[in-house]
Amino acid sequence: MSVRDDQIIRELSYYLHEHPADRMALLPVYDAARDHSQRRACTHDRRCPLVVTGAVVVDERNRVLCLRRHQGGYALAEAEPEEADDSLSEAALRLLAEEVGIRDVWTQPGAEGPFLVDVARPAQHRYGPRLRVGIRYLFRSHSRAVFPAAIETGAAAWVPLAQIGVVSVRSRVERHLIGTG
Repeated sequence: MSVRDDQIIRELSYYLHEHPADRMALLPVYDAARDHSQRRACTHDRRCPLVVTGAVVVDERNRVLCLRRHQGGYALAEAEPEEADDSLSEAALRLLAEEVGIRDVWTQPGAEGPFLVDVARPAQHRYGPRLRVGIRYLFRSHSRAVFPAAIETGAAAWVPLAQIGVVSVRSRVERHLIGTG
């Protein structure tokens, strides 16, 4: 089984129900996903939004696990779903498992669905000329759940929440951590 358009629609529906203020910005993405699902093909001349998924993992000291970027510095992990992924949240964790060996993660009660969906225009990402839609999931973990070598070699780092450069991620994580959703 793999991630299908209907799973993307289900996750977007859940998110829009939980975050109605984001409805206007995400409705074109939702409509494109519904169109793909109904037609079972892309009819947008490959201009349709590209969906990526990301795991935002927060440790016991409220630091966020980030991966080293090729250009230097650290960034939140995100990946395109692959055929072997059964769900978007599984795809989100796959990259972290492959890169830094993280395995022991859990969701906070009430935060099982996507906690943030963000959209980036083509000039703001590395995926080419399409909109990038990031469906992000919030996970908790102990800092020791990452292979020590990944931290020691600089392949990954636990970054203080205040230093996360994506304001929407930082503020949404802060709201979840203090319980205001």
